[in-house]
Amino acid sequence: MRTSTDRLPGLTLTNLFLDVPLDHANDGAGTIEVFARVVTGEGGEDKPYLVFLQGGPGNEAPRPSLGPDNPPWLRRALQDYQVVMLDQRGTGRSTPFGPASDLAGSEATAEYLTHFRADEIVNDCEAVREALGARTWTILGQSFGGFTALHYLSVRPESLAGAVITGGLSAVQHPIEDVYAATWQIMVGKSEQYYRWFPGDRERIRQLTGLAAAGEIVLPNGDAVSPDRLRTLGHKLGAQGGAEQLHYLLELDHRSPAFAHDLAAALPFGARNPLYAVFHESSYADGVRTRWAADRTMPDAVREDPTLLAGEHLHRSLFAEASELNGWAEAADLLAEHPWPQLYFPEKLAEADVPVAAAVYARDAYVPLEYSLETAAMLPDCRTWVTSEYEHNGLRMGSDVLDHLLGLLSGRRWL
Repeated sequence: MRTSTDRLPGLTLTNLFLDVPLDHANDGAGTIEVFARVVTGEGGEDKPYLVFLQGGPGNEAPRPSLGPDNPPWLRRALQDYQVVMLDQRGTGRSTPFGPASDLAGSEATAEYLTHFRADEIVNDCEAVREALGARTWTILGQSFGGFTALHYLSVRPESLAGAVITGGLSAVQHPIEDVYAATWQIMVGKSEQYYRWFPGDRERIRQLTGLAAAGEIVLPNGDAVSPDRLRTLGHKLGAQGGAEQLHYLLELDHRSPAFAHDLAAALPFGARNPLYAVFHESSYADGVRTRWAADRTMPDAVREDPTLLAGEHLHRSLFAEASELNGWAEAADLLAEHPWPQLYFPEKLAEADVPVAAAVYARDAYVPLEYSLETAAMLPDCRTWVTSEYEHNGLRMGSDVLDHLLGLLSGRRWL
């Protein structure tokens, strides 16, 4: 392990670099490097560890400071913990998942990426925990990080003093088709709500869809945006403040540079974090093949009405039309047919003697309420807070969500 230390006003940052197996079940598969940053507040050197599991997949951990947005919950967390910011394998300062040409062909790329799911991330966490000399620690999982936390509870509960999950109680042992079908219906409701707020935008979306079909919506890199890709702007509706952001984008003249650049920034599944696109559906796979489930479960009513928007619904055609993702198209097809192992084990979850505090967002666009509550009921000590006050990104809206959940976890707050 290599370490270094940086100091910011009010914070000590201890940087850790660990070599870990690419495949923890096969040492002969080679190694990758994993980076974690331990954030310690003034006088906090003896506090226990809280490891943050980022959403995604394919996103690095936040870069910390005591500013209001880096991240906004950090000050609250440092009152009780030292915070471990893990760059999950393939992201940030960990060994990156780079251009497809780095590996010898699509089959090698796809096989390599089968080792980037929650199971291997948990193994990496265990390596970091042991390197820190911690007998146990507490985990904080947001979205995909919550899915990872749920796997952690399934396989290594003895390493956990507690678990905090925000928008991340995944469906357990449900067909992936059922999960995506549910999220499509949620997005139909969110689309209709959006047009109640901004009634003129329904016609604006129709106009833009027609222009997209004619090849007249073009990004700064030269890519033409198809109607299906344009529809994914609906992912904005799954986040606090996203409806307003979408509306202000639609106000712009589609011929303007501002529209082209802002549209490029607003579309999901970009090339900065290619794992998010290439690997996305696998995060919902619990012992199944994904086979482009979002595309297959798209309701006929949505196909026929371009004003009904999509969320994190990935279309196979994206890899053909997005020039920066072309190189991963074959690997994505191979991963769609990969038989993903089971991640969650109900009998193990029922035995996990770990206090869990979970925020379940009543209108969550990506993690349906009914499945989250069903999963919470599998855990013997899950203190579930169901709220309609926040969307899926509630953790990033300040410190209130984390404060509420830490109160539940410690027993200072009742449900």
